[in-house]
Amino acid sequence: MTGTETKSRERPRETFGLAAYGGAGWSQRERSHAEEIGSLWTACGINSEWAPLKAVLLHRPGEEISSSEDDHNAIQMLAPVDIAKAQAEHDAIAEAYRGLGVEVHYVEPAGAPSPNLMFCADLAVMTPQGAILARPASTVRAGEERQVARRLAALGMPIVRTLTGTATFEGADLMWLNRDAVVIGRGLRTNQAAIDQISGLLAETGVKTHAFDMPFGTMHFMGMLRIVDKDLVIAWPRRTPHAAVTTMLDNGFRVAFAPDEEELKQNHAFNIVTLGPRKIMMVAGNPKTQAFYESLGIETVVVGAHELGKAAGATGCLTGVLHRELV
Repeated sequence: MTGTETKSRERPRETFGLAAYGGAGWSQRERSHAEEIGSLWTACGINSEWAPLKAVLLHRPGEEISSSEDDHNAIQMLAPVDIAKAQAEHDAIAEAYRGLGVEVHYVEPAGAPSPNLMFCADLAVMTPQGAILARPASTVRAGEERQVARRLAALGMPIVRTLTGTATFEGADLMWLNRDAVVIGRGLRTNQAAIDQISGLLAETGVKTHAFDMPFGTMHFMGMLRIVDKDLVIAWPRRTPHAAVTTMLDNGFRVAFAPDEEELKQNHAFNIVTLGPRKIMMVAGNPKTQAFYESLGIETVVVGAHELGKAAGATGCLTGVLHRELV
């Protein structure tokens, strides 16, 4: 190496005016975080429950649910689940999404998954600027959010909040009322500490949080109220909180009450996913409820989920919504 080469590799004595210090060649980052989603970050986020669905997160159940044969109640399932049948139903749901043009991503957990990991709706909720990670309330599900965080990072989707302290929250307790407001259920799975953290975060972007107490003995807010269009809500009679119904009415929604509680209780007729305005995916074997939906001008895409339902959830619970068209 010559003396000239050695000199050229030495750090300059004077740094003022160089690019690293804001001089010639410096390029200022000017776009906001929201503006970078879809370019620097992978396209993701939602600000409604009814706009066209673009991408979902699923976890295909496997050997981890074999423990349902021993003590299904211990892992919060309703009955023993046949793995092969459950996998076949899950594969059909994923294929139905793909056939509708919805991008399907899988959690792809590191290590052995926990039995309830397939219920992806619970493990995060999306905002227009990225995900709020859940913090499940049950010890049976504690840590599942780590698997989702890992996958979101791999997909290039931002995480805007991880709940801390004593907060417990599951994504199926929060829904977007409109671009300026969310509704959230306070109960078994989501506590006030989580609501405080989430409402504070959303307030930074001008989004208001409406919180409602849920009836004792219920699981998630999405199990009693579903938004299927910009002006239409389906609700479970005698279960949906009074204040939640009046809030929907005050915000210009028509609230239609599902007519057959037996189908809602036994066959997961209410466990739906909104695919777009007045278009849903629902569980097969619910003729009365399907006819009710269709009487409201809702197009129904029907999938089987009888075996999966034994695990205490169906299509809505299985589906983590990652991206909808923003409205």
